[in-house]
Amino acid sequence: MSLKILLAAACLTLSALQPVHAEDAVLRIGTEGAYPPFNFIDAKGELAGFDVDIAKTLCAEMKKTCSFVAVPWVEIIDGLEQNKYDLIVASMAYTEERAKRIAYSDPYYRSHAVFVGDTQRFTDTSPEALAGARIVAGDGTMHADYLDKVYAAKSTVLHAKDQPEAQGMLEEGKADLLLADAIDLMSFLENTKKTSFDFIGDPVTNDLLQSTSHITARKSDTALLAEVNAALKRIRLNGAYDQVNDKYFPFSIY
Repeated sequence: MSLKILLAAACLTLSALQPVHAEDAVLRIGTEGAYPPFNFIDAKGELAGFDVDIAKTLCAEMKKTCSFVAVPWVEIIDGLEQNKYDLIVASMAYTEERAKRIAYSDPYYRSHAVFVGDTQRFTDTSPEALAGARIVAGDGTMHADYLDKVYAAKSTVLHAKDQPEAQGMLEEGKADLLLADAIDLMSFLENTKKTSFDFIGDPVTNDLLQSTSHITARKSDTALLAEVNAALKRIRLNGAYDQVNDKYFPFSIY
């Protein structure tokens, strides 16, 4: 074998061992797929929703190819830590406990928590007024944590597997009230057959309930998160964010 062929083979071997540059890599996105209209499985069996479209818009802005995976909410941080994906885009609210494990982007939308139930039965949502009531929220959410800390002493707090199950429990009479994100509940109230269901009381304002949602990454991926933050600013300025917003909501949620 000639020296030229040996050198060429060596170069090919070395190039195969070189790390993939970030701009060439597929950016793997983890989301839940059970939190409409933010993330859900559509009629084609594909991930869709505001979170998914924002992720796609950010990928385009960062000139990256993105892939998506649906992950149960209670497993989603574990999967990130296990390097199963690079970012979580799933309406993740900030909590001090989560911040010990993952890093947060700048906010990409803002919202409020609110109770939903039968307005003929409930008007006051104070812990005293809801004594004895069965209140449900999605397991592993800030809403469930809030109920455990504020309402569990006097009410029965129920943890559903996810948001669709929590809504189903309310509709089926297995729960009296549901605490969740106000924007998410708009879709539920538009589609429920229970005409007496509506928002109960004012949106809940409490330090335990954050009003901003973030993209999250592993704590070691500071450069990637900085790139995400820069892209978020650009899509806000160039109108791409508003195009996604207007597809799902009649008002700005930023």
